[in-house]
Amino acid sequence: MIVTLIVLCEVGFWVLLAAGLALRYVARKPRLGAAVLLCEPLLEVVLLVVTAVDLKNGAEPGLRHGLAAVYIGFTVGLGHSTVKWVDARVAHRFAGGPPPVKPPRYGMARAAHEWRVAARWTVAAVTAIALLQAAAWYVGGDGDTGSLHMWQQKMLWVIGINLLVAGGYTLFPKREPKSRAGAGR
Repeated sequence: MIVTLIVLCEVGFWVLLAAGLALRYVARKPRLGAAVLLCEPLLEVVLLVVTAVDLKNGAEPGLRHGLAAVYIGFTVGLGHSTVKWVDARVAHRFAGGPPPVKPPRYGMARAAHEWRVAARWTVAAVTAIALLQAAAWYVGGDGDTGSLHMWQQKMLWVIGINLLVAGGYTLFPKREPKSRAGAGR
């Protein structure tokens, strides 16, 4: 049931996003569209409550509970930027908005962009780690919390990989090709 709810939350996320943006740009009801978009966090609250109730009713902590925590963490860390990304493209395509800003491709500007991306992924992973730890404490010493701790280790890998990528762009910034650098003069 938890996995089905995770799938429904993901589908619900995109349905609410599409509905909110349609209200904002097609129906020209920006406030109503914003209200619909603000309903998206309710999906994660429902998932959190159902997961907690499942554990409270004696379910053995497993893959599905870890996946629920990771999903919620990623929504917390990446949901807002995803909504902004899609909003900018819909505004440009259907409402005459400016073209979406592309991330920088070279130099320290690219490194700064990668650090911002790493920060969002770190927030997502730390949120998931905290939820997983709360679930482990909630279950207590009587339950097998190994799968929850396994998910925590995976989230540490997510943090590490993102920090390595951002650090790589900082230590070894990508240089603009000479043919492009001279063309702008």
